[in-house]
Amino acid sequence: MSIILDAKKVFDTEIKALEATRDALDGTFERIVEEIVNCKGKVILTGMGKPGHIAKKIAATLSSLGTSSFYLDPAEAMHGDLGMISSVDIVVIISYSGESSEIVEIIPGIKLIGAKIISITGNCESTLAKYSDISQVLPKFQEACHLGLAPTSSTTVELCYGDALAVVASEIYGFNDVDFGKFHPAGALGKKLIYKVEDIMATGEDNAIIDISAKLNDVISELVLKKLGLVTVIDSNGNIKGVITTGDLGRQLKAGVNIYSKKVSEVMTKTPKVIEKGKLAVEALNIMKRNSIFSMPVVYNDKPIGTINVQAILNAGIVG
Repeated sequence: MSIILDAKKVFDTEIKALEATRDALDGTFERIVEEIVNCKGKVILTGMGKPGHIAKKIAATLSSLGTSSFYLDPAEAMHGDLGMISSVDIVVIISYSGESSEIVEIIPGIKLIGAKIISITGNCESTLAKYSDISQVLPKFQEACHLGLAPTSSTTVELCYGDALAVVASEIYGFNDVDFGKFHPAGALGKKLIYKVEDIMATGEDNAIIDISAKLNDVISELVLKKLGLVTVIDSNGNIKGVITTGDLGRQLKAGVNIYSKKVSEVMTKTPKVIEKGKLAVEALNIMKRNSIFSMPVVYNDKPIGTINVQAILNAGIVG
């Protein structure tokens, strides 16, 4: 026995099963996708045993890519959970044999409710295939188990088939990265696609703003208390005129200037990097990275409404 060779044989067997299924895709797949896209209700996945685990994953993938879906345990379905199905739903049943007792038993109930049944099976003569509205019969292939018994190749094929349904349907919907972010708000990608600068910026009393007529000593308290790394300088109309950073202040102190007589207007950076309200926080992060700065004002109609800095963005779980 060679462990590595036997392992490779498993890979090879399952790859052949996938290739056979890929090459056999035809109008049946197209009909199933059309049913999913046009479904007015939910797409419900069910299966028993190993196919049940696959059904759970497919339901999760469908949901994450824009198709409302959930998994239904076939055993629980016989004890009241059939009530989760409505007449406008589609029930996708996965059973390679098409004869699992738990699967066969729920078919009459689904038919009575009026939901469509779509099956994924390896047996065109099975009870499941016979009573399905559409049946995807998988081509013949070997299970990768050395006994040829354990669901291995079949579950891999079922999983890939479900992924294909979810992905193709999402493309038809026009599902995009922003939609994906809405459904994945806790993930790093979701945060990048959802969080805007105004969701994270310091505002109101937490923001550091000073009038252009002020002296440099007034800047110190704003920098120390607000801890934003910069103070935004405004004129009497509230328009942004510049910024003074902690680095700017440090250089002035090192030069020995009189902070009580030095004007803010003499020290400030007059053309600072700013970002408009409504922009994504990740865009602000990338601007700051490119310009080697750690904070910048958020503006709306040329008026500063807040300050965003690198640390606040990173604390929100957003990475560039």
